[in-house]
Amino acid sequence: MSNLEIDLDNSLFVRSGRYPVLTPAGERLLVEARVILERCEHFRGVAKSLGEGVESRLVLAVDELYPEATLGGLMEEFSRRFPSVELELLFPLMEDVSRLVLEDRADLGIMWRQEILPSALNFHGLGWVSMKMVCAPNHELARQPVGWEELKRYRQLMVATRNHSEEKARLRIASDVWWVESQWVIVELVQRNLGWAFVPEHVVASALDNGFLVEPILDFNDHDWPVALEIVWHKQRPLGKAAAWLKSAAIALNK
Repeated sequence: MSNLEIDLDNSLFVRSGRYPVLTPAGERLLVEARVILERCEHFRGVAKSLGEGVESRLVLAVDELYPEATLGGLMEEFSRRFPSVELELLFPLMEDVSRLVLEDRADLGIMWRQEILPSALNFHGLGWVSMKMVCAPNHELARQPVGWEELKRYRQLMVATRNHSEEKARLRIASDVWWVESQWVIVELVQRNLGWAFVPEHVVASALDNGFLVEPILDFNDHDWPVALEIVWHKQRPLGKAAAWLKSAAIALNK
């Protein structure tokens, strides 16, 4: 202990009693020592993972269509299994997800199913997400049963990518459209009676429950509008252990 005090140039213990007692400086440095020990354990864990072939970093691109509660559960288990892996979560839209994987800017992508997927990518289905057709309570569409032709008369708010997209018009009905780069902002705009929209159920559930939005009665359809989800990865880039586990875990949730 005396040598440690000399090395640190601080008095760490009071020795006037029967047993040594930490000085204020000793108590403060003890906290730092515990942090250092914890980081040493983390350092050993990272080295062990790298030695076992676990990647040091993983990038996951996720469309907002994927329910955040499901994603949160995946991330919780991922953190428990791979505590040393640095994770980056990106939230692009539609084809921007597959584009990031194609350009090696993401290891995995979760997205809505493209009608034409790039041939360099592999995919596996992840089930379906329900899209709700919603409008503000005071919108014209909320007042009576709505026909297909009536939908065309009112502005539709639609999600859009930053890049050229073949997919973005798939659910287009109206001639007057606002393109918005966020499902959550669409909900806000619809609440302000700026148009109607198809929005994922998990995004719009709270606004519906609180009466901020309503589902118009459609005389041509009694059901939600399902959209297929899939996970994609590059055929020419083998997945590391962490990415392979994450892919399998996402697929298993749909079984």
